[in-house]
Amino acid sequence: MQKFFQFQERGTSFKQETVAGITTFLSMAYILIVNPIVLSQSGMDKGAVFTATAVASIIGTLLIGILANYPIGIAPSMGLNAFFTFSVCLGMHIPWQTALAGVFVSGILFVILSLLKIREKIINMIPEDLKHAIVAGIGFFIAFIGLKNTGIIIANKSTFVSLGDVTSPQVLLAIFSFIMMLVLLVRGIQSGIFFGIVIATIIGMIAGLIDTPKQIIGSIPSLHPTFGQVFFHLHDLLNPSMLAVIFTFLFVAFFDTAGTLIAVAGQAGIMKDNKIPNAGRALLADSLAGVFGSILGTSTPATMVESSSGIAAGGRTGFTSIVIAIGFAISLFFSPLLSVISTEVTSPALIIVGGLMAMQVKAINWNKLEIAIPSFVIIIMMPLTYSVATGIALGFILYPITMLVKGKGKQIHPLMYVLFIAFLAYFIYLA
Repeated sequence: MQKFFQFQERGTSFKQETVAGITTFLSMAYILIVNPIVLSQSGMDKGAVFTATAVASIIGTLLIGILANYPIGIAPSMGLNAFFTFSVCLGMHIPWQTALAGVFVSGILFVILSLLKIREKIINMIPEDLKHAIVAGIGFFIAFIGLKNTGIIIANKSTFVSLGDVTSPQVLLAIFSFIMMLVLLVRGIQSGIFFGIVIATIIGMIAGLIDTPKQIIGSIPSLHPTFGQVFFHLHDLLNPSMLAVIFTFLFVAFFDTAGTLIAVAGQAGIMKDNKIPNAGRALLADSLAGVFGSILGTSTPATMVESSSGIAAGGRTGFTSIVIAIGFAISLFFSPLLSVISTEVTSPALIIVGGLMAMQVKAINWNKLEIAIPSFVIIIMMPLTYSVATGIALGFILYPITMLVKGKGKQIHPLMYVLFIAFLAYFIYLA
């Protein structure tokens, strides 16, 4: 085992990897609570989504640990589950079964692109500054969703958004949950998000804002309501409007996962010369996780930025991922306890995770206008358009223009020009 995972070469040990795996799992465990709540708003069965979330996380995390030897956890992405529910199902009025079929097809396309190493090439050719902007932009977008779901930010006809009723019990509980997470993380407790949710849930039960669970350990919720639904709704994808949905799933997931993988790989010291060694296998792992996840009944899994907590604790190999997967397997038996936890105590996790991702803005070269403006557009347009894809597309359209005007056209990778044309066509098609 030590030889397979290259413990000696990477300067780690069984104990160090185990501690790192537990740390990452505790940091990621909130996804078991939040994902069912988010996807259930599209009409999906919460219990089935809970099981699908855990099993998809187990499969994806084992794959990236064994295939790529990366200390990374894979689970349904917070940005992509929000996109699935709020943009596709609620915004475009597409049934969740059809949306899952779209996720399945985009996952198959992901696998093909990964095997052909096209994803790896595109990720490696994206300018470093734009990579940081993508990560930061996703962070702002996720934080905005968290603020909205907690009621801290509400819609306003005059100003579009405004401060919500911060004196209501539900919003106060959300604020308390956020403060608890923040305090724990600032104190160096890497699993602060998880424990913040636990503490806020207990307070919510005492205050009568959250139902008390009748039991802690129970049987694993059935996957029947969601399992295999994609195969009964593939014919729905023949609708021309679904082509845009599939493309958007593919597009958003591509750059969501790429951004997070870039961020986590950089922290782990895996990235060398702006390239991620063995990225093909890592990308194949999350691609396969997307296919299995859609069949099970969850939105697209992706590499989780919370993996940074385990990396900070010393995780350097795929054995960290094995430990994370074991944690998800054990959690399957605690669905009665997890099912009572409400949006008010979980959505602050989106704000925290968004803040962690937004820290990437410091790595952008703000002194060069030709880089600063496209990066800024990527970041600001993600939350303002409620779309990760739109933010990236607009930034990638502007970047070649500003670089050409600056006389730096030769510094642009040819694929960036291809993306420039593709994104223009994308907007024309949507129009």
